[in-house]
Amino acid sequence: MTLTVFIGSLLLAMAIGMPISFALLASGVALMWQLDLFDAQILTQNLIGGADSFPLLAVPFFMLAGEIMNVGGLSKRIVNLALALVGHVRGGLGYVTIMAGCLLSALSGSAVADAAALTALLLPMMTAAGHDKARAGGLIAATGIIGPVIPPSIGLVIFGVAANVSISKLFLAAIAPGLMIGGALWITWAWVVRRERVEPPPRKSRREILAAAREAGWALLLPVIILVGLRMGVFTPTEAAVVAAVYAFAVATFVYRELNFWQLRDVFVAAAKTSAVVMFLIAAAMVSAWLITVADLPSKVVGLLEPFMGNKVLLMIGIMVLVMVVGTALDMTPTILILTPVLMPVVIKAGIDPVYFGVMFIINNSIGLITPPVGVVLNVVAGVGRMKMDEVTRGVLPFMAAEFAIMFVMVLFPSLVTVPARWFGG
Repeated sequence: MTLTVFIGSLLLAMAIGMPISFALLASGVALMWQLDLFDAQILTQNLIGGADSFPLLAVPFFMLAGEIMNVGGLSKRIVNLALALVGHVRGGLGYVTIMAGCLLSALSGSAVADAAALTALLLPMMTAAGHDKARAGGLIAATGIIGPVIPPSIGLVIFGVAANVSISKLFLAAIAPGLMIGGALWITWAWVVRRERVEPPPRKSRREILAAAREAGWALLLPVIILVGLRMGVFTPTEAAVVAAVYAFAVATFVYRELNFWQLRDVFVAAAKTSAVVMFLIAAAMVSAWLITVADLPSKVVGLLEPFMGNKVLLMIGIMVLVMVVGTALDMTPTILILTPVLMPVVIKAGIDPVYFGVMFIINNSIGLITPPVGVVLNVVAGVGRMKMDEVTRGVLPFMAAEFAIMFVMVLFPSLVTVPARWFGG
């Protein structure tokens, strides 16, 4: 009954058009009434306490870093470097998109920011070269979701806080899986583009490649600073977010000189608006998370999944399918915050490594950003690229299938994640 009240009230609130943050609060209130625990003071305390977390400070600072990178020219120089390296091969602009997406993922940690930057910079170039616009938009959307996987990742920060798992270990463990997803997209693009007759641009000279690498050098130094700093224990993930924002500001303002103080106000406002939405969503979800614990819903879920407890792979497949279904209706952040307190006791009881589960969980949620009908990244690409939603959806299908395939390969062979994690020190 408790589970029915929670899910039913949440779905009903969403069905009548209530924003997800308020829908989570409404479902929390409904659950409090059902448990005879309603108290406005408890509700308020949990709402405020949900956002009162030092690790969550990483979210607004990574948001700010992403905004600065897009406005300050760091993203553009990453794209130019990828174009100089692989732009001349058959279907080269697609490979440029994938390479630039992986590099941008190591800078911002936001799928929306990466997808917007790639769409603005590369979609006009791909369509002008003769690539199908829907397919190009689909590739950009599928590449954008690598952002929450390769560290620094806002999704991993939120999961780490909700599950009480080391964010540094999650960051280091997610490097190899993120690159594997990029490899899957590379192979899929090579298969898709083989029938296109698009004339690639001429090969860049060695001097032009070196010039592009020199221009992008300052931007490329940022992920090195973050990963080395985390690995050596110089700073925490939250402090790494501050380092990223300050470094991006310094490079954009004093090195590239593309960000002036007049633009800085707009950058701060954009980052503040996005951060406010995410942080209020986290705060609202923490109310539901507290009530889920009080109602002992995790033990009920453990009971339902008891038949699969003896087989870790089968259990992980079941969980991944569940997250896939939920991801078609919910955005990434609420999915993480709602399902984490429910699934973590199951994972721990089954003896699954929480860091491994966290990486797989975030990969699945990231792919959910391009699954219709919600598909936040699909909406971003459609909006920035001035395309219809159904066109982007059609174009993304082969790439989304490849990403789900590589995810389930990592479920069947966990060592693909755990072994590289040990290499990186995770």
